[in-house]
Amino acid sequence: MTSPVILTMGEPAGIGGEIALRAWAERGHGVPPFCLIDDPARLAALAVTAGIPASVRAIKTIAEAASVWADAVPVLPITLGAPVTLGTPDPRNAAAVIDAIELGVAAVMRGDASALVTNPIQKQTLYAAGFKHPGHTEFLAALAGSGIEPIMMLACPGLRVVPVTVHIPLREVASRLTSAAIVTAGRITAAALRRDFGIVAPRLGIAGLNPHAGEAGSLGDEEARILAPAIAALRQEGIDITDPAPADSLFHARARSRYDAVLCMYHDQALIPLKTIDFDRGVNITLGLPFVRTSPDHGTALDIAGKGIANPESLIAALRLAAEMAAARAGNRAT
Repeated sequence: MTSPVILTMGEPAGIGGEIALRAWAERGHGVPPFCLIDDPARLAALAVTAGIPASVRAIKTIAEAASVWADAVPVLPITLGAPVTLGTPDPRNAAAVIDAIELGVAAVMRGDASALVTNPIQKQTLYAAGFKHPGHTEFLAALAGSGIEPIMMLACPGLRVVPVTVHIPLREVASRLTSAAIVTAGRITAAALRRDFGIVAPRLGIAGLNPHAGEAGSLGDEEARILAPAIAALRQEGIDITDPAPADSLFHARARSRYDAVLCMYHDQALIPLKTIDFDRGVNITLGLPFVRTSPDHGTALDIAGKGIANPESLIAALRLAAEMAAARAGNRAT
């Protein structure tokens, strides 16, 4: 192992530390080597209180992770601003959360790490400390450099979805949905499927905005007015994309066999089917970055932090997928 996955701390009052320790404890079951940016002392105490069979070892450089991985969780130390009370975020620790993300991005952009996996953050706590970005995705794009257009993909075994509009009220979706946004999402998704998933000829599905995909305009004209021009533009670029399909018939097993990813028009249209199909192994992926980034598809779970019951499956899936995507990207660069 020369370049492990780098894993950020996330909100220290949440379940990030616990699921990271549990993921390391599963290292003999396909969990790729990772290096965690966190406070080693708090992790060691957490392992004891949560009853997790994990040792923790501080390292000075990511390169040391290879010699540590078999026996302990390799941790690049970071200093917290205040003692952690599980379940209760403290704005005094916001700077450490942000620093961990910045250090992780710097490591992966230098090539010291193969991919970046981020534990969930508590955005309100960061906002209270002066954080200016809407969330992880926008912050990562800013750190990556100018001209980055990040796109969110959610993936689980058997389904990949890309919401074109994300964290906006449902009542605003129709007015803020544009052909240009659909074209951008489709173009970036198709490129990522080729580069990071090894799919030579990606097939995109697209969900209609309205019931029955508008039913020839009788239930809404967005399919003809907004979606159709975007589909035509993507096809002109050589991208294989379907006509708009009713969302209520787009996610059963037979339909999923017809595409490699589906563009959805709003947040819940994408996330409800994915979380229904495989709630525990969903992964959040940021497309369009110059490095691979994944994250568990859940939040900080403050209500169960410290209770020893957090499920690490989504983090393990995020670590595995990050390693697979990084390998695919490296292979494409070599050819």
